[in-house]
Amino acid sequence: MISFLLTVAVAGSVTAQEMNDQGLAAAVEALRKALIDPTQAALDKLTMEQLSYGHSSGLVQDRAAFEDALLSGASDFVSIDLTDQTTKIVGNVAWVRHTLSAVTNDGGRPGEAHLKVLLVWVRQKGQWKLLARQAVKVAAAP
Repeated sequence: MISFLLTVAVAGSVTAQEMNDQGLAAAVEALRKALIDPTQAALDKLTMEQLSYGHSSGLVQDRAAFEDALLSGASDFVSIDLTDQTTKIVGNVAWVRHTLSAVTNDGGRPGEAHLKVLLVWVRQKGQWKLLARQAVKVAAAP
């Protein structure tokens, strides 16, 4: 009986972890899509009011400035590819690292971005919300 209960407990915790991983991956994908095609509702759903959004240029925006830049077209992602993604969930906090390659059209100026990104997510009421983001430019090969 004890081994049965242990098996059920372990299976339950694995399932919960897998659900958390899937939920986190879905949140990252939803953010990627919202950066390309932003709406106020999508951005509000994915981010915390206390958001700190750091750019590779050193600019750090709060939630309002981050959303305004996307919604106004000052920051305009045409396409975004995420690669080399790793994640770690610790309780209700998670970090995600990935490489972001994007085609941009910021303020009508075509460009590209190649960044290493760190995202910090917090799970609130079963939903992952972005608390912080920091990007650095991908170093050129020597």
